[in-house]
Amino acid sequence: MGPLRSVANGVGWLVRIALMYKVVLSSYNIRLFAIKSYGLVIHEFDPWFNFRATQYLADNGWDAFFHWFDYMSWYPLGRPIGTTIYPGMQIVSVGIWRVLNEVLGVSMSLNDVCCYVPAWFGAIATVFLGLVTWECTGSANAAVVASAIMGVVPAHIMRSVGGGYDNESVAVTAMMMTFYLWNRSLRGPYPKAWAVLAAAAYTFMVAAWGGYVFVINLIGIHACVLAAMGFFNDDLYWAYTIFYALGTFGATRVPVVGMVPLKSLEQLGPCAAFLVYQVLQLCEVQRKKLKVSFNSKEAWKIRVRNFGLATVAGACVVAALFPTGYFGPLSSRVRGLFVKHTRTGNPLVDSVAEHQPANEQAYKTYLHHTYVVAPYGFALCLLYTKAQARFLTLWAMVVFFFANKMMRLVLLTAPVVAALCGLAIGGCLDWCLDQFMDIPLFNDNDASSAAEGGGEADDKAAAAKKGKKVKPEVKKESNQEDLLLPAKQAWTQVVAWFLGLYNLNPVRFARKLVATALAFGLVMGGRTFGTEFWDYSHSMAEQLSSPSIMFHAQLRDGTTITVDDYREAYWWLSKNTPLDARVMAWWDYGYQITGIGNRTTIADGNTWNHEHIATLGRCLTAPEQEAHRIVRHLADYVLIWTGGGGDDLAKSPHMARIGNSVYSDICPGDPTCSQFGFYQGGNPTPMMEASLLYKLHSHLVKPGVQVDPNRFKEVYRSQYGKVRIYQVLKVSKESKAWVADPSNRVCDAPGSWYCVGQYPPAIAKLISRQTNFAQLEDFNSKTGGGDAEYQREYMARMNGEKSGPSTTPGQGKPGGKQSSKQSSKQAKLSAKAAAKEKKEKKSSSARVSPSGDVSPDVEDEDMPPPAPPKLSAKAAAKEKKEKKSSSARVSPSGDVSPDVDEEDMPPPTPPAKVKRRSKKWAEKVPWKDGEETSMMYQLIEQDDLGSLSSWLSSSPDAVHMRSKDGRGPLWWANEFQRTNVVQLLNKYKIRDDLADSNGNLPS
Repeated sequence: MGPLRSVANGVGWLVRIALMYKVVLSSYNIRLFAIKSYGLVIHEFDPWFNFRATQYLADNGWDAFFHWFDYMSWYPLGRPIGTTIYPGMQIVSVGIWRVLNEVLGVSMSLNDVCCYVPAWFGAIATVFLGLVTWECTGSANAAVVASAIMGVVPAHIMRSVGGGYDNESVAVTAMMMTFYLWNRSLRGPYPKAWAVLAAAAYTFMVAAWGGYVFVINLIGIHACVLAAMGFFNDDLYWAYTIFYALGTFGATRVPVVGMVPLKSLEQLGPCAAFLVYQVLQLCEVQRKKLKVSFNSKEAWKIRVRNFGLATVAGACVVAALFPTGYFGPLSSRVRGLFVKHTRTGNPLVDSVAEHQPANEQAYKTYLHHTYVVAPYGFALCLLYTKAQARFLTLWAMVVFFFANKMMRLVLLTAPVVAALCGLAIGGCLDWCLDQFMDIPLFNDNDASSAAEGGGEADDKAAAAKKGKKVKPEVKKESNQEDLLLPAKQAWTQVVAWFLGLYNLNPVRFARKLVATALAFGLVMGGRTFGTEFWDYSHSMAEQLSSPSIMFHAQLRDGTTITVDDYREAYWWLSKNTPLDARVMAWWDYGYQITGIGNRTTIADGNTWNHEHIATLGRCLTAPEQEAHRIVRHLADYVLIWTGGGGDDLAKSPHMARIGNSVYSDICPGDPTCSQFGFYQGGNPTPMMEASLLYKLHSHLVKPGVQVDPNRFKEVYRSQYGKVRIYQVLKVSKESKAWVADPSNRVCDAPGSWYCVGQYPPAIAKLISRQTNFAQLEDFNSKTGGGDAEYQREYMARMNGEKSGPSTTPGQGKPGGKQSSKQSSKQAKLSAKAAAKEKKEKKSSSARVSPSGDVSPDVEDEDMPPPAPPKLSAKAAAKEKKEKKSSSARVSPSGDVSPDVDEEDMPPPTPPAKVKRRSKKWAEKVPWKDGEETSMMYQLIEQDDLGSLSSWLSSSPDAVHMRSKDGRGPLWWANEFQRTNVVQLLNKYKIRDDLADSNGNLPS
């Protein structure tokens, strides 16, 4: 059998190497769909910031990069880039670019390198995941299968497509490198050298992504579990000690991290594990010096004494440091992982879909069949006795716990699911092959070692390693008796009995029959389910590779076109506006405007300053004249996304809510700004109709909607109507010059590079009215995010528990019921704003100086609003009639007309009888984009059940609306995995047998 076994092994390795080559090639090619379809284009929003930072590093060098205060973003405040960014991806990309061009002589632009980096690192991550699986299971077959799955599973592809230049695309690779090297350091030879490499990989991980906190905590937990299970020995001690010490030192060298690993509560767990290991090693040194057995009473006395002293010393240190504020609190991102991200109380956070919890549909979408197979691999992993196998089980448990809390973390499930599936399939294949090779399940040494326990076995192994003879055991003194000896002996007997039964001839024959059937099942299952998974993954990869910045579409005549409106708009800014032009747009687009258009923006996707974004929201949702009074001091141009779908009108509820969280006078007493929306039928509410956003969006498109030509001038409209750009007229030159003056910036020290800009004095009065809202990092704190009443009302409204205007403390009648005066306050404010807008258009030229600045004797902020005009008899009759029918005028945001006091009404429920429309009737519903489809799309994306319920209870047929591409509510609900929304739509008898323009059904 020896030669035959050797030949079989050789052939097996040749096959595995060939398969791995195919796996790596496939994992690379599957990530190139976007590059092949759209060219070498950076995608989405965040990647454009990453590319701009990479370009800056390449052009200006290391020192300038880490002392870069960017005044082209977050105008007029600016943002320090070098100290607030995880620079690992930028450093690696510039390094690759220079090696290619300067060393290898391969001419490739930095843009092209950045486009390929996600695909390159996706393939590398695939290889390292295979190595992790091999190290944890000892099965080369499991490693190959795991790599094959990792290479194409959608959960990994979602953040590693060509052009998707995001931190996670590199960070997942760094994570797999760290996990492999850590597990490799747990065995010889040269465990200390492997630990040093693991620390280096971890430092790379820290530099690449904030998710390093997950990595260090998982390894810390693994180290603690191994010690508790009796695996502690010199090799394990040195592996964790070297890894933690060098890795933490490397982490503190990353500017954005600094000393956080030694201060933040979320990272003090691994530090505590490090200290515990030092005490354990001290105990081991003393035990060996006294020559007592590992589990003797004397050994346990040593441990109790040392840990008691260490606990007292640690408590004294904590008591001394805690009052000084040395320890930082758990960040909101970590605290939020222990509660589902349904509603946080912060409208800025709630506007981000990735913060929503994952569900079963999400797992099936991004994991497909592997979601079903992985649990079998997990169960099989529990049977392994290796220290590395414990890492795999802990990894799976921790990942799925946190992925259930936040949709974005589904990304982290890809590697561990691939490893578990590799174990389930590869492990079964190993067992089947072993039955025909007559390889025993365990050998005698494994059985005795498993029964003997870590401490004693390690003592013997250490002695043997040094060339010493192991003395035969002698009878121990009573005080040195092994306390676990009875349990070990019992386990040894159980293992021996099982092995004896397992190796009986009849059982051997039965095993071969089972192995034959199982191997046949694996082959047939691989052909069926493996092919389905492969095809599904490629289909998903193509979908995930579609960049939002450009896309393919079909004209009515069937011609396929590429809609590139967004980049063309940014290019227009670059070519047709001054270099110092400031562009106001919703924060989503800031990265693209600076990255492509090279122009200053008011805010971007960093979202570090809630109050500043709220000011931006106020500008866009305020009445036109009021908005202009602010905008003229901050911007030269305003850019709006139009054209339906997820345009600015669909996002407008978030703008109002975010603005209102800081400026409570935007929507008094109504945290969700229910009056900023549309009535059923697409007619805007008075507040929406008067807003700057609505006028810029619908200028000369909707009848009667036009911006004031004395304040804003349309200068660009994209080819397919997706972007419109307006020039701000009568811009305040004084404010612009004041902000540009370096002497008006606040520096942290004389001559420092860290100098924060300030708002111009002209809007100081507005800024002083801000209510400080807790930043994104504090959204789960008890005292942050406004007062408790605001939080309760916001949560109730967003969860559908209330649907009418709210009561503020100290107002209204006892018992929480509003007076009629209070209930109509918002409607009067909206009407007043609209009337004010109309009246002041006529007189604005008289109150503004020729230079465009407010005349010295008039303060715009102090001007009282003019009284609303009296209604004509016809208008009054119309208003009276509309009040009677206001219950039917429910806005798409789910709120009733401002004329109706609905505060105490329970959430709407479906009518007792909802008519199911015929397929013929539903097919006649027109396909068109508009405010209604935009609002429906947005409400479904945000899982706003309360608003949807209110809308559908008034207009059940709204479930049948279709956008221009033939898709509708059920398509969107399935796309965002909104199972609750799907259930709601089914209650309203939505049809699921209709096809969109591509012939696809909604489910």
